[in-house]
Amino acid sequence: MSVMGASTQNARETEQRARIIATAERLFREIGFQKTTVADIARELRMSPANVYRFFGAKSEINAAVARHLMNEVEQSAQGIAHGPGSAEQRLRALILSNEAMNAERYVADRKLHDMVEAALDENWPIISDHIDRIDAALEDVIRSGMQSGDFAEADAQLAARLVHAACIRYCHPRLMVECADRPTPTSAQMVEFCIAALRAGFRDLNRSATLSR
Repeated sequence: MSVMGASTQNARETEQRARIIATAERLFREIGFQKTTVADIARELRMSPANVYRFFGAKSEINAAVARHLMNEVEQSAQGIAHGPGSAEQRLRALILSNEAMNAERYVADRKLHDMVEAALDENWPIISDHIDRIDAALEDVIRSGMQSGDFAEADAQLAARLVHAACIRYCHPRLMVECADRPTPTSAQMVEFCIAALRAGFRDLNRSATLSR
């Protein structure tokens, strides 16, 4: 096969995988990821289940691909905000509030998708850890730029990002968003302002402080 032929074949396979993922996501929203079978997906696409299995070795791989697609949209938005216009404070606010809104739309408003992410959390799917790392990286980029511009006090940007992420976890963790729905305060906007105040003031070497307190 020529280079051009191989490239065309790869493009077709990528397109077909995308169609399978999009169809699976729609069915997951309609009837739930546990009730959706490979046969259902194949029927919607007018192909055989065997053809679906050419692209995904098992139904669990389709589940993970749909979850990866949904999380990738959140991650791309976070990176876009992190490297977009505005001060570090403005970008940090926008990133956290956007993250909250996108996760709420996907996993709180849509109960069937919530069931999927619950399974991902309970079964410790690798994509969960990857997602946390990518959001941490976006937060770190914003915070480091704020430290470089003087908006935030100089400190360990990686640690600061993880502290901010931990402080705001109830506004982006699907399970906590549901469990804390009847606790309206503090709001995400209030928590962001708290984090910004801490970043402006700076913090001591927390590792050293923990050692000295023992």
